[in-house]
Amino acid sequence: MFKIVSYFIILFLIPFHVAFAQTTTATDVDESFDPFADYNEFEQQTEEEADINFLRNGRYLTLAFISGYRSFLGGGFSQAYRGNIDYGMEVTYFFDLQIAGSLSYMTGDHAVAFQSFTDPSFTRASNDYTGNVNIQMIDFHMKYYFNTDNITKGLADLNPYALLGTGYYIRTYNLSQNLGSEPDKVVGFKMAGGIEMPLLKRRAYLGLQGTYRYVQFPDENNAFIDEGGEAEQVLRPVKPRLDGDMFELNVILGMNF
Repeated sequence: MFKIVSYFIILFLIPFHVAFAQTTTATDVDESFDPFADYNEFEQQTEEEADINFLRNGRYLTLAFISGYRSFLGGGFSQAYRGNIDYGMEVTYFFDLQIAGSLSYMTGDHAVAFQSFTDPSFTRASNDYTGNVNIQMIDFHMKYYFNTDNITKGLADLNPYALLGTGYYIRTYNLSQNLGSEPDKVVGFKMAGGIEMPLLKRRAYLGLQGTYRYVQFPDENNAFIDEGGEAEQVLRPVKPRLDGDMFELNVILGMNF
């Protein structure tokens, strides 16, 4: 009789034991792990967060007016050309928060003075050339804005950047003595660094930029100029030699779109 009662008690308790085991297993399982999860969803979520950040804090397009001071480095440019004001416009398109591409136009006039001589020892002057030279530039460059997330707020608002680009340079002389030369047109390169400070609740910005320009005009490696005109070639030594590079210190005032 005792064995029969024990048998029925065991049969009665088995369902409760199974239910308890299932409950414990369900509780111990890490619900965050899903072997069938599509991890592309997490990448898409990260990309969506980046897009939202760009829409809130980024810029798509900027239009800026540029003005400042242009001067010359090395060679004879620093002696023959005088620094002066330059000015122009720039349009910038932002690919994301840190990378942008820009198209700009700059122009400026500079006083110029140099001499030609009849002998290589520069003892007998031939002509004195004075007047001005106009230099125009059409540039395309890429900008990289440095990440300032880990910098204090005051410095982070400066938005530091660096840029590298190339340009089409046009140089036109207007001199007291006619050399009969056409405008020089060459390709050059530029590198620059600067900062941009937001204005008007980030609708506009004020920027400061320093630029170095590397350019070689046709007569840069030539110590002579042609004073003969179209009829004949008469080469005269020139002093100073017309070679060198340029630098600019500019203020930029732009609108964000």
